[in-house]
Amino acid sequence: MTATPASPPVAPLPPREGFWQGRAMRRFRRNRLALVGLVLILVLGLACFLGPWFLPFDELYIDLRARFAPPGTGAHMFGTDPLGRDIAARLFVAGQTSLLVGFAAMVISTVIGTLVGVIAGYLGGRTGAVLMRIVDAFLAFPAVFLLLVLAAFIKPSAAMITLIIAVTSWMEVARIVEAEVKSQRDRDFVLAARMLGLSRMHIMFREILPNVMGPIVVAATLTVARAILMEAYISFLGYGIQPPLPSWGNMLNGAQQYLESAPWLAIVPGVAITLAVTAINFIGDGLRDALDAQADQRAG
Repeated sequence: MTATPASPPVAPLPPREGFWQGRAMRRFRRNRLALVGLVLILVLGLACFLGPWFLPFDELYIDLRARFAPPGTGAHMFGTDPLGRDIAARLFVAGQTSLLVGFAAMVISTVIGTLVGVIAGYLGGRTGAVLMRIVDAFLAFPAVFLLLVLAAFIKPSAAMITLIIAVTSWMEVARIVEAEVKSQRDRDFVLAARMLGLSRMHIMFREILPNVMGPIVVAATLTVARAILMEAYISFLGYGIQPPLPSWGNMLNGAQQYLESAPWLAIVPGVAITLAVTAINFIGDGLRDALDAQADQRAG
């Protein structure tokens, strides 16, 4: 009897590179603007959350004798406001509020948009059409107008402003995810998962979703910058975070009548908003370039 020749051993598939240890991360590290943005947002975050511990005043301390002190006066690094409150202390605490609102709104809107996009993209048909028409209906309203209407009828607080911003920010994420999932649902690995009898939930969230995380991460990063700007906008108009809780937006609101006599009241929070939004946009652009190049290499 002739012996059947043994099959050659099958070489294991190379491990899939994750972002943090793969080419995408190396490409991100070579992007100077992205690194500048990362350093800026880290410094700004540390200043906001650790800075108040090193200041001699808190954000509510009033010293009427030091009203409108310019920056660099005594212990007032950034000067004082019309009530003699330290601008630096208020800026850092306001930064905590604005950054937390921005990141929390990003998380909520990304989760909602991802769920809607994955379900619409994978199921398609009538279900997908209905979900995407809901997205279109939300997009038909100007985001700022919808935001102001909701803020006008709901008691403003940090939690409610976060929810309002999230409710008006998830549609772009849903559109991006829906398009990406559509491009993945007929790939070989999805067909293999169906043949194995895996459930739709498993295929959508365990097989397809990890493969579309790149665009989601980029969209989420840019959503943070948008949420910070939206919070500042509605707080500046008086519908957002209410005093005495400071935010960068309501600091600008209180500074508008003193632009000529005490311009630092507007310049300091304005610079903080600009730095935060610019830094996050730099990070988002760097992530997009790194992940797009990684996707092109896989496709090639």
